[in-house]
Amino acid sequence: MSETTAVKFGTDGWRGIIADDFTYDNVRVAARAIALYVLHHEDPKAGVCIGFDTRFGSKSFAKVVAEVIAKAGIPVFLSDKVTPTPELSFAVRGMKAAGGVMITSSHNPAEWNGVKYKASYGGSGSPAIIKQIESYLLKPLADAVEPAKIELVDFAPEYIAALEAFVDLPAIKASGYRFLIDTMYGAGAGYIAGIFTRAGIPFVEFRNEHNPAFPGINPEPILPHIAATQVKVVEAHCAAGLITDGDADRIGAVDEHGNVVDAHKVYAVILEWLLERKGWPGDVTRAFNTTKMLDRIAAAHGRTLLEHGIGFKYVVDLMLEREVLIGGEESGGIGIKRHLPERDGLLNSLLIANVMADEGKTLGELVAALQAKYGEHQYGRIDMHINDALKQSAIARASQLKAGESFAGMKILKVETMDGIKFFLENPACTGKPNAAETWLLLRASGTEPLLRVYSESCSIESVNQVLSTAKAFVLEGEAK
Repeated sequence: MSETTAVKFGTDGWRGIIADDFTYDNVRVAARAIALYVLHHEDPKAGVCIGFDTRFGSKSFAKVVAEVIAKAGIPVFLSDKVTPTPELSFAVRGMKAAGGVMITSSHNPAEWNGVKYKASYGGSGSPAIIKQIESYLLKPLADAVEPAKIELVDFAPEYIAALEAFVDLPAIKASGYRFLIDTMYGAGAGYIAGIFTRAGIPFVEFRNEHNPAFPGINPEPILPHIAATQVKVVEAHCAAGLITDGDADRIGAVDEHGNVVDAHKVYAVILEWLLERKGWPGDVTRAFNTTKMLDRIAAAHGRTLLEHGIGFKYVVDLMLEREVLIGGEESGGIGIKRHLPERDGLLNSLLIANVMADEGKTLGELVAALQAKYGEHQYGRIDMHINDALKQSAIARASQLKAGESFAGMKILKVETMDGIKFFLENPACTGKPNAAETWLLLRASGTEPLLRVYSESCSIESVNQVLSTAKAFVLEGEAK
């Protein structure tokens, strides 16, 4: 074996371009490392669950992983059909398996695919686990004297039953609301549609065929990829559009007027309902780049709000070490511990329908009620695809700014550096506005690609756009230096 490999596990696994670095040979490298990890750190007799999404070659890549792991003497439970990521995680925990492998590249463009590792607890492998897997990438794996069995399994029934038990389907039916379900050609197709059909809940399913080309879009539930969903919700006279990404672990939404409801507000709607209607115990977590409205909701209900770095791995770590009710991130990944320490776009879609039914409000009305109660919070993000030199220049210059100085024509009140550089700004446009949201700006550089993400939240769309525009100009100033 060569001394180097294209395989590198990140937050949740390894991703690559199909036929470039994502090849059968490299998938075998990843599978060998996972098998070695299971042999040395888990109970290999418990077996490994394997699932796959709708991407090109996913089923055959899953078969290759199964063959490598089985040859090492580890039993394999291989999905007999396309599998949402949360379904695989649910199976790993329910079957008390040693771990799980999911072939998916989630929301990435069609030319990508990937290998995710799921730990025995039914969620993303911790940073420590991923580090151990990476340490085995160049190590040889001996074949067992007797290869283990590869068993084809349908993971869906138990998972679907758990979804149906978690929400109040009769209440959703009684509400009379009609829903648009957009699965973005991904692994979630048929799941909510099947549940709603059995419960007698009216719906329209959209982009529900399995298509590895994801025609015209990336399977990510944000603009511009959900522009067609905005139109379809209004045309189909639906009270909400419920959207899941390529492997169905993330959620997006559109209200009855075709307005995009960003992941922050989806999280806020679910959180308020859990605290008001369920009263289940536990802390609330949110990522560093996520709305501060969650802080206000948690405080109003006497709950501890835990802020953490960007990435669902931080949510999982907190869920494993303490009592957490719900945790989430800016990209639409929201997890409820009593269901699973994992993002689940299908469950969260059902929960939005449940909240609407319980409150007797459309999705747009729910968001408006939250804005009225906790203050208007608006959010925006721009992704700047720039070279590394410009990216590093922007971060270096931003690092020099201190409280008391100005940015975007506003005084910097404080600076935080948990994960990127975050400025809290004194915004005259928000002064005097009832319960105004704090104005903040976050610059965060990607560690793996020439990309700088710029995030902002404020009391109005106009303020958000002003801050983002000024931040973009600030970043580009480095070109002239």
